[in-house]
Amino acid sequence: MKGADFRAGEVIFINKPLTWTSFQVVNKMKHIIKPHPSLLLDGKRVQPKIGHAGTLDPLATGLLIVCTGKQTKNIEQYQAQEKEYTGTFYIGATTPCYDLEKEIDAYYPTEHITDQLIYDTTQQFIGKIQQTPPLFSAIKINGKRAYDIARAGETAEIKPKEITITEFEITRISLPEVDFRVVCSKGTYIRSLARDFGMALNSGGHLTALCRTRIGSYKLADAMSLEEFEKTL
Repeated sequence: MKGADFRAGEVIFINKPLTWTSFQVVNKMKHIIKPHPSLLLDGKRVQPKIGHAGTLDPLATGLLIVCTGKQTKNIEQYQAQEKEYTGTFYIGATTPCYDLEKEIDAYYPTEHITDQLIYDTTQQFIGKIQQTPPLFSAIKINGKRAYDIARAGETAEIKPKEITITEFEITRISLPEVDFRVVCSKGTYIRSLARDFGMALNSGGHLTALCRTRIGSYKLADAMSLEEFEKTL
């Protein structure tokens, strides 16, 4: 990124690595850009202002939009845009967090599930639907993060909210695995979709792989790894 001005503001497209939190990515980038000449003001080094436009879970990969400087004012605009994801559901078992961060807590029958049933069931989730976020999430309940409540072994009621799924495509079926592509609105939890999809099949389900491939018109193909970003400076 020759000629970059991180204080005036840059928008950087990063391919988030597996197991990293979005917060860890931002911290790493803050460390990478700290020595940059654009962060010198009157001979003193300015603390870089930096943030991401939409959290990805640690076990997800894909497009993370990172804004610096004055571009951080536009974060909400990026967050509001349509998202596209690809990934894999595991049908026939559930976990407390709806993905692989916790071990399987229950198994369910799958003998009745046909390819046609899987394709037909996607139609239940297209359009405006009500979705309940996972308890293992950053949503606040009475001032507390839901995941803090869950990790303390407590339970709490999370109210469903309206989301929009415009496309829900099944790209591979090899039970217990089902690969998918989803285009959805801000606030959609693909982990919750995995749970709800399993239930709609009269079974169970959880998420085993997830990649964000698009935010608005910005594509994962335009993103770089943290290593590649560091080499551009």
